[in-house]
Amino acid sequence: MIEPTVHHPDDETGSTVCVFAVCPASAAPGLSGVAGHTGGGPTRLLTAGPLAVVAQNVPAADFAPETLPERLGDPAELERCARAHHAVITAVARTAPVVPFPLATLYLSDERAVAAVAERARDFVRVLDRLRHRAEWGVKVSAAPGAPAPAAPEPAAAPADGRAYLARVRGRQQEREERQEVAWRTAERVYAAVRRTAVAARRLRPQDPVLAGGGPRQLLNAALLLDHHRAAELRELAGTLAADPAIARHSRIEVTGPWVPYSFAQLDQLDQLDQLDQRDEEDRADAVL
Repeated sequence: MIEPTVHHPDDETGSTVCVFAVCPASAAPGLSGVAGHTGGGPTRLLTAGPLAVVAQNVPAADFAPETLPERLGDPAELERCARAHHAVITAVARTAPVVPFPLATLYLSDERAVAAVAERARDFVRVLDRLRHRAEWGVKVSAAPGAPAPAAPEPAAAPADGRAYLARVRGRQQEREERQEVAWRTAERVYAAVRRTAVAARRLRPQDPVLAGGGPRQLLNAALLLDHHRAAELRELAGTLAADPAIARHSRIEVTGPWVPYSFAQLDQLDQLDQLDQRDEEDRADAVL
């Protein structure tokens, strides 16, 4: 996601302009029925040369720098605002490539919002061209459930059995390390295979099992930028990999999507993404499953 300059409102008696996203003006959809933030005006489009800025007037008092952090510090309020923000972006993404803006990106006026986008219009166009006819997909690999439970602690060894006891402890530790190594290698094999279906791929931070409601440890959390017509190919490949006994013994594969390509819509990482594209193209040519 891009990180534009954020201009906070200084007039708490009126409204301020909240920007959700940028898309090509030639493909900008109608926004009828797209609600945006509660209490705000209708969502609308602002023209910035070849680009359309998706915006909404929202109450300045609700989004003032003195009140906004406290509002978004409430989990329920944060979820409500984030859902409204994402819903607008998703509605636009159904018909056009889109560069999402961070939650609560605010400008004092339409003119300032348009000027901020126009200043980086060339970068926006490059990113939008990259995203055209593509979506983000997720591939997650988790450790297979049902792994052997740790053995119960053994009673303290008698002096005569000390060496044998230490050997058993070392042996169990080595087995655990070997199982972990096999699991990681399995996840790498899955990543190497699925990334060849994608225009670009990124590794994301593995999700914390505690925050995800429990469950097995996540070995891979990958985002793929995929041409629309290759979605079925990805799902079929994931199914083939999941059916491989050598993989199924150690891991479980989950494919999610399609999503708005947040992971690949970063203006400040254009050069890195170009290099990533080049490396992935070379890997797709050289890799062997």
